Amino acid sequence: MTRFAVRTVPAPAMADEPRYDLRTVLGGLELDNPVLTASGCAASGRELDQFFDVAALGAVVTKSIMLEPRSGRPTPRMAETPSGMLNSIGLQGPGIDAFLETDLPWLHGKGARAIVSIAGGSVEEYAELARRLRGAPGLSGLEVNISCPNVANRGLVFACDPGAAHEVVGAVRRHTAPSVPVFAKLSPDVTDIVTIARSCVDAGADGLSMINTLLGMAIDTDTMRPVLGGVTGGLSGPAVKPVAVRCVWQVHAALPEVPIIGMGGVRSGLDALELVLAGASAVSVGTAVFGDPGAPARVLRELRHALVDRGFPSVRDAVGHAHRAPEDRP
Repeated sequence: MTRFAVRTVPAPAMADEPRYDLRTVLGGLELDNPVLTASGCAASGRELDQFFDVAALGAVVTKSIMLEPRSGRPTPRMAETPSGMLNSIGLQGPGIDAFLETDLPWLHGKGARAIVSIAGGSVEEYAELARRLRGAPGLSGLEVNISCPNVANRGLVFACDPGAAHEVVGAVRRHTAPSVPVFAKLSPDVTDIVTIARSCVDAGADGLSMINTLLGMAIDTDTMRPVLGGVTGGLSGPAVKPVAVRCVWQVHAALPEVPIIGMGGVRSGLDALELVLAGASAVSVGTAVFGDPGAPARVLRELRHALVDRGFPSVRDAVGHAHRAPEDRP
């Protein structure tokens, strides 16, 4: 992964940019622009807020929250790869009580839209998280991270089984206020992502987030042992972008009316545009912030200019544009 110097000054204010219709709608949730943070890369936004106003983004997607505090997996937890990174954090976090007491109120006070990512080891845990979050001030949406092992079924990952994914999403949808959209976060580590996507939508998902990291590992050739303490980890960064574009393309082609939050290897406005053209109505920026904390703000500026340069009247006109037949394109 290319190393970048960390910015020590705030990114230029996005308010200084020329006016352009960047509004997008995700399952009834209206956003001023389509750029979000990606879950797991910016906690709840505090760290990034010193570099740019996180409220200027379309939304902040929080790190996945679980019912109880969690210490995570053994160290080392991160490893660099030639075009990305492996992480084996293990959903370390303070638990739902601390999140509701500190993090969500902070985001609400900043005026940021918060899409809260939730994770669990059972259907009941997901349902309880949804119940605890229902009616919480500042909650704009829920992202259901189904890339977790089902403890009741020998560790089968919910996101890899259409029936299990349907059950989790359905439970969350039933315990979430109708006005709050629910997004299912899909794993690329499946044979047919469209089948999983369809099962989540049938269960009541208002939209889809894709993709989560790919499962990978690295071995230290000096110690001849796995680099990560947890052996395997999630691969993210530029290496996964082609997979993300493919997944978004396939799901949008099959379910064109379902809004998609696209993510995976976004480092520039052109990366974001590629996902939009494939069918994403919004784009999350994740791993790029480790080298450039101002990346989400920069990507938003670059995406705006890329859309203007290509003659799109609004970002909505660009969503899924690559699917159009040549004669239907301007």
